[in-house]
Formats: sequence, structure tokens, C-alpha cells
Amino acid sequence: MPPFKPISRDNLIRALRRLGFDGPFSGGRHQFMVRKDLTITVPNPHKGDIGRDLLTRILKQAGISREEFEAA
Repeated sequence: MPPFKPISRDNLIRALRRLGFDGPFSGGRHQFMVRKDLTITVPNPHKGDIGRDLLTRILKQAGISREEFEAA
């Protein structure tokens, strides 16, 4: 992955798949991805990129460090 900065939804999904997540699956208002017993919400597609703040919250929910994410 490029340095920690805003990222497109497609690139986020690719990175999460490389880190062992399956999906995204449909559910409720948002899609989600699963790894073992862990489920994380994936933002809906929109025109803009996913900002650093939201990306930080997603990675925290997934238990992934910034360094681990950048290496994926």
C-alpha cells in the first residue's frame, strides 16, 4: 500500500483481503468483511476517497496496525 493517506474503497478492500478478510458481504445499510470471529464494516461506495480518520477507525476495529496495513 502507499503511505498512510486517503484511499479508495476498492484499494481498501484489496488490502483487507490480503490481510485475511473475506467479503465484502451485504448486510443492513453497509457491507462488511469477515476474518474468523471478527466482522468489520466497510463504507458504502461514494465519489470521494476514504479519509485518514475513517481509515484509522476501520483499522482499529480490524485490529490492524498502520505498519501492518502499509505492508499489505
